[in-house]
Amino acid sequence: MDFTQNSCREFVTVLASNAPVPGGGGAAALVGAIGTALGNMVGSLTVGKKKYADVEEEIIALKKKCDQLQTDLLDQVPADAEGFEPLSKAYGIPKDNPDRERILEEATIVACRVPVKIMELCCEALDAIAVFAAKGSRLAVSDAGCGAVCVKAALQAASLNVFINTKTLKDRALAEEMNAKCLSMLDKYGKMADEIFESVKAGFFK
Repeated sequence: MDFTQNSCREFVTVLASNAPVPGGGGAAALVGAIGTALGNMVGSLTVGKKKYADVEEEIIALKKKCDQLQTDLLDQVPADAEGFEPLSKAYGIPKDNPDRERILEEATIVACRVPVKIMELCCEALDAIAVFAAKGSRLAVSDAGCGAVCVKAALQAASLNVFINTKTLKDRALAEEMNAKCLSMLDKYGKMADEIFESVKAGFFK
């Protein structure tokens, strides 16, 4: 089921229920899309303004990229639900089934893929938001700061949905490889998001 077709109230209600999906991954994807859109809003309010004519071409290109990022992040909401389904079913396999461990391992790897993808998309979004914050309309710069905060939250939330699964993998080499990739994204882009926020905030106290 594509929960992005629900109203915001319906989504939150299902999220709070005992239904296995949507969960943290789907919520992270939605928050990431919202944060990306906030950055994109700055671009929309910049294009067409004479004051920003010298950066208009760059902003238009970034807006196009963010349009796609928003779509890609929203697509991860149903993708995360689909990715978690095999793992949810695998936990129900009787413990005396000789295939249980193999099926669980394979399903766990599948469940990691979408949260990793969400993180990658969030990193791309933060690269764009950094430009919107630096070069976009000063009247809307607070939205770039808000976008950075939201996308950072999505990045962090998605990482936890990777780590809870890599912890149980039997293939420790693969687990450590995924962990290292996610920790690297968290470090680089968590700092970038903080820098965007602090830069935007500082501008209000000059």
